[in-house]
Amino acid sequence: MDNHTLAQLGSINEPYVGKTLNELNAISFKNNHITITLPYPAKGNERTLKKTIQQELNSANLNIEFNYQIKPSPKISKEQPGLVNVKNIIAISSAKGGVGKSTVTANLALALQAEGARVGVLDADLYGPSQAKMFGIDHHRPKINGDIIKPILAHGIQIATIANHLTREDTPLIWRGAQLDSALKTLLFSTEWPELDYLLIDMPPGTGDVQLTIAQQIPVSGAVVVSTPQEIALLDAKKGLKMFHQVEIPVLGVVENMNMFICPKCGHEEHIFGHDGAQLMSLQYMVNFLGSLPLDKRIQEETDNGNPTVAAEPESKIALSFREIARKVASALYIQDAQAPAVPQTEEQLKSATKTIQWNI
Repeated sequence: MDNHTLAQLGSINEPYVGKTLNELNAISFKNNHITITLPYPAKGNERTLKKTIQQELNSANLNIEFNYQIKPSPKISKEQPGLVNVKNIIAISSAKGGVGKSTVTANLALALQAEGARVGVLDADLYGPSQAKMFGIDHHRPKINGDIIKPILAHGIQIATIANHLTREDTPLIWRGAQLDSALKTLLFSTEWPELDYLLIDMPPGTGDVQLTIAQQIPVSGAVVVSTPQEIALLDAKKGLKMFHQVEIPVLGVVENMNMFICPKCGHEEHIFGHDGAQLMSLQYMVNFLGSLPLDKRIQEETDNGNPTVAAEPESKIALSFREIARKVASALYIQDAQAPAVPQTEEQLKSATKTIQWNI
C-alpha cells in the first residue's frame, strides 16, 4: 500500500468518536492486511466502516480486521480493593421507578458484550433487586470465600446482586442507610470481578443515601439517565441528571424508554406516553441523546423469563437499537475519558471501601 493510499485511509472519519483513523492512531498495515484498532467496542459497525474504507480506496478486495482496545478510566485507582480488573464503571439511573431502568441495564450490558466488550452488572437497587430475575439466576447462590464473593455468570455477563444472598425472593430488606451503604460497598469491593471493560451499576430510584454513596465513594466513570417521555417522569430524570452534575460525574447521555407502543397484532405505533420528551431534555441540558426504545410486550416477557431481548432475539430491531445505544455510550465514555485527568484516591476512601458486612438477614 503506497503512502497516498495510506493517507486516504487515515483521513476516513470514525462516525461515533468523530475523529479520523489517523487521529485515533487506529491503523496498522502488514502484508496487504489492514488492522483497524478502535478505542471502544463497535462490532455492529464493522460492516459499514469496512464498506466506507473499500469505497474510499476504490477496492473491494481489501483484507480488513477490526480490534478493540478499551482503556481504563482515569478515575479508577488499581489500589482500590475489588477494582483491579475493572476498567470502567457506568451508572444507569432514572431517579424515578417504573421507567424500565433495570431492563435497559440488562439489555445494555448484553449489547456492549455483543459489540465486543467484557461486561459485569452490579444491582445496586438493594430494596428492589431485579437483575437476578432478568438474567435467570434468581435461584442461584454465589460462592463466598471469606470476604470474597464470586459473581454469577449468566449470558456471558458477570452479575453481583443482593437478591442471590436472600433465602426467598419475597424477603424484604428492612435496613437503614448505614446498612445499605455497607452492603453496597461489599457487593462492589468484595466481589472478585474478572477482567471487565465495563461494570454497569443498576441504580435504585431516587437521589438518596445509596445514590450519594455511589456518586461520592465509587469511582463512576460516567452515567446514563433513563426516562419515559411523559413530563412526570422527566421531572425526576432532570433531578437525577442534576445530581450527577453536582457530584461531577459526567452524564454520557439520555435514553428515552417506552417511546411508543407497538401493537403485537398489526404493528401500529402509538405514542401513548407522549414522545421526544427525553430528547428535548437532552437538548436543554446539553447532553447526548442516546436513542429511543419502544414499549413492546416481548421486552417484558423475555426479561421475566430470564432471557433479555438482546440475548433472546439478537437480530431483532429492538436488539439492534440497544446495540446502537451501546456504541454511543462506549464512544461517549472514550471521548470524555480522553479529556479527563486522573482522580487520586485518598487513604480514607480506600479504607472506607474495604468495610464489609455479614450476609445474615
